[in-house]
Amino acid sequence: QIQLVESGGGLVQPGGSLRLSCEASGPIGTIDDMDWYRQTQTPGATRDLVATITPSGSINYADSSKGRFIISRDNARNTILLQMNSLKPEDAAVYYCHERILRSGTHMWKYYWGQGTDVTVSS
Repeated sequence: QIQLVESGGGLVQPGGSLRLSCEASGPIGTIDDMDWYRQTQTPGATRDLVATITPSGSINYADSSKGRFIISRDNARNTILLQMNSLKPEDAAVYYCHERILRSGTHMWKYYWGQGTDVTVSS
């Protein structure tokens, strides 16, 4: 069973920083793109892309993340990180990692989601 487990969320004051981590475990062959998404608690809110990183390290950020967030990955540890700086109240959301993974010993690519980690930005 392939699983993604996030950690690092919590309560932070405006202007503060948090570092989110997501580790994939299970029968993993290869991980393709790794992404962070977020979704607010507002009814009907969509799950929006925050940042994405390819296996070679190419990165794209949502406009709201540029200049404040840094995405990185450790391929040896099947881990993706999101360093969030200068946090604003509007960054408050549940953050999810999302990865395209090839199951070991198969030709089966599949997208996986983590369970989410809650980020609250408030004074």
